[in-house]
Amino acid sequence: MLDAKMPEAWRVLRIQSELVDGIERLITLKGAVTVFGSARFQEEAPEYQEAMHLGELLAGEGVPVITGGGPGLMEACNRGAFSQAGSSIGLNIELPFEQIPNAYLDISLNFRYFFVRKFMFVKHAVGFIALPGGYGTLDELFEALTLVQTQKVRRFPIVLVGKRYWAGLKDWLLNTVLECECIDAADLDLFYLVDTVDEAAEIIIEFTREKNG
Repeated sequence: MLDAKMPEAWRVLRIQSELVDGIERLITLKGAVTVFGSARFQEEAPEYQEAMHLGELLAGEGVPVITGGGPGLMEACNRGAFSQAGSSIGLNIELPFEQIPNAYLDISLNFRYFFVRKFMFVKHAVGFIALPGGYGTLDELFEALTLVQTQKVRRFPIVLVGKRYWAGLKDWLLNTVLECECIDAADLDLFYLVDTVDEAAEIIIEFTREKNG
C-alpha cells in the first residue's frame, strides 16, 4: 500500500521544488508586466513586430517583461525587451510538442505544472497584457480576471491589445454573460481594450509610476 502512494508523494516534492526554484530565481524581480500571446505568429507577421515594439517600450521605461518564454509573440516581446537591455524573463512549460525557450531571455525557467507557472506569472506582475492568442492566452487572461474579480490579488491593469481580435469576446461578455447575470456590470471594467501596443504600454507605465509614487 505504501509503495502505491510513493509516486504521488514524489509529485508533491517536484511541485515544491518548482515553487522554491522559481521564487529563488525571481526574488529580486519587482514591478514586472506579464505579456501573453500566441506562439504561432512568425517574424514577418505584423503582430510579431508589434509585440517586439511593446517589449522595447516597456523595457525602455525600466519595466521588466515576463512571457511564457516560447516562440511567436512571446519571443517577439522578449526580443524587444532584450534589445533595450531590459529584464527579459521567460517561464516555459513542458508540452507534448516541445516548446523551446527563445533566445532573448535574461532568466529562463522551465515548469512541468501549469499552476506553478501561473503563480509565477502573477507573483511579480503589476500588469497583464494579452496579445492575440489561443486557448493558452485565454486561460491566462481569465485566470488574471478571476484573481482580480475575487480580490485574491490587488487590482492591476489587464490590457487586451487589438480591438478587431478581442471585440467579439467583449461583445459576448456584454450581451450574453452579463445579460444572463453571470457577471456584474462592474466586472467589464476589470480590463482595458485598446488598439495598439503604444496604448497598452502607456497604461502599464502610468500605473507603475503612480504605484511607485
